[in-house]
Amino acid sequence: MTIKDIARLSGCGVATVSRVLNQHPDVSEETRRKVMAVVEEQGFQPNNNAKHLKQQAGTSIAILVKGTQNMLFADLVERIQALLRERGRDAAVYYLDEDANEVAYALQLCRERKPVGFLFLGGDLDFFRAGFGEISTPSVLLTNTARGLGFDNLSSLTTDDEAGAAQAIDYLLSQGHRDIGVLGGNWSCSQISYRRILGCKAAFDRWDVPFDADRQCEPSRYSMADAYSAARRLLERNPHLTALFAMSDVMAIGAIRALRDLGKRVPEDISVVGYDGISMARYSVPRLTTVRQDTQHLAEQGVEVLLRSIEGRQGPTHGVVPFQLVVGESVCPPAAK
Repeated sequence: MTIKDIARLSGCGVATVSRVLNQHPDVSEETRRKVMAVVEEQGFQPNNNAKHLKQQAGTSIAILVKGTQNMLFADLVERIQALLRERGRDAAVYYLDEDANEVAYALQLCRERKPVGFLFLGGDLDFFRAGFGEISTPSVLLTNTARGLGFDNLSSLTTDDEAGAAQAIDYLLSQGHRDIGVLGGNWSCSQISYRRILGCKAAFDRWDVPFDADRQCEPSRYSMADAYSAARRLLERNPHLTALFAMSDVMAIGAIRALRDLGKRVPEDISVVGYDGISMARYSVPRLTTVRQDTQHLAEQGVEVLLRSIEGRQGPTHGVVPFQLVVGESVCPPAAK
């Protein structure tokens, strides 16, 4: 069984199959599922060519990215790769679906390609609790905290997501908004979205403003398309919202398009706040108000902690990097509407 056989059986081109097998993000989910269904049915093991054999030498660092449309992670990957090149280190990037089990995939990489270290961009703590004990490779989890998991080869760096989300809601409340919707995320207690929901609730409690999650919240994946649909559902359920907090800038931008298609102006009819501070937020129309994460700090500290761990100079460490509320053009007081 070769890659050409997989292409023939799946009805896809050889180049497309190669992109799927190498975790490239520029493949539709439908195509990815079609190819992987054939791979699993045939028991294909794509690790026999020269590239894979070279990777098995165990000299590269594996960067596992949860989600193919998270632009914060795209920025982090670019910065991390540049920093690793400066230190003379090779890196291989693997893109996973945001619901995939990144720990199981890392364990597979340990067996097949033997990386010297892992950088996880995003992660579900339930997967780490259940399976990370089988991994002995030095690892760093970015944008979620592994504090308290107790693994001596796993460090973490994250933003205080609860405080960041609380500041976003505080800002909207300070502008006079009381009917505020919350968009996005998986609300499992092991996910960063859960901590952001906790931050929202804390802010509403401080201001003594009622918060009904069933009425005011709508889950969404971290993509513009999913956020577009989720924003429409949220507004149909609660048409009187005056503001929306999206758990990522990508979601916020998708939501703004949905609001425009519903005949709503931002911020004149409804205000929007995002989270992450990606570069696109500075160029959106209107310019997005957002909670900016310090990606430069995350990348620099993540690389430094991992390299020290690989070299045996540092045990597990868990840090919190700063955030900043960046006021753009997407918020105004509801009285001005």
